[in-house]
Amino acid sequence: MKIIFLRDVANVGRKYEVKNVSDGYARNFLIPQKLAKLATPKAIKAIEAEKKRLEEEKKIQENILQKNLESLKDLKVVWDGKNNEKGHLFAGIHSQDISKILKEQSHLDIPAELIQLEKPIKETGQYKIKVKDKEFILEVV
Repeated sequence: MKIIFLRDVANVGRKYEVKNVSDGYARNFLIPQKLAKLATPKAIKAIEAEKKRLEEEKKIQENILQKNLESLKDLKVVWDGKNNEKGHLFAGIHSQDISKILKEQSHLDIPAELIQLEKPIKETGQYKIKVKDKEFILEVV
């Protein structure tokens, strides 16, 4: 039976892939679990249109991300956190926190996965933070 996968199924197929599987597997497992649907010509056209739309959306997101990364040049962001008299922070600053700071202070939407930290920041001071191949300064006070 020819089906279209609606989700990734381990060791069987990936989302939007058109594939032949046994009739029983499709009827008794994949279709009832909404993991796949029958591959009719109309459904295949719809899936192709969806793939194309997702691809265009991905290109737009990549362009926006590239513009945001270019905006990081010469950017200085300040983190005002709780610390003791020796300058040690009570909570370390992780890449997720830096992503939030960038969004709040400079309105740049940079995913936390792109922020490269060797280890969490645990002391006050100035730090050069790398995002992909760009850098900006984070001042922790």
